[in-house]
Amino acid sequence: MKKIVGYFKGVIKEGKRIKWPKRLQFVPAVAVVLCITIFAAIFLALEDYAGGILVQQLRDAFSSIRG
Repeated sequence: MKKIVGYFKGVIKEGKRIKWPKRLQFVPAVAVVLCITIFAAIFLALEDYAGGILVQQLRDAFSSIRG
């Protein structure tokens, strides 16, 4: 139990030593992260949709071979 308490005391101590960014730096950084995340989500969704269409077309094309 002492190890766990010591660990969390160390975490709190390190957390106080961190130099956190000011609001003027933080808000634009969050906006950039959100924009990149939204772009990546849209890109991956479109890629997944296109891949699904390709797989379905390949299935249809090769279904005549199976008989």
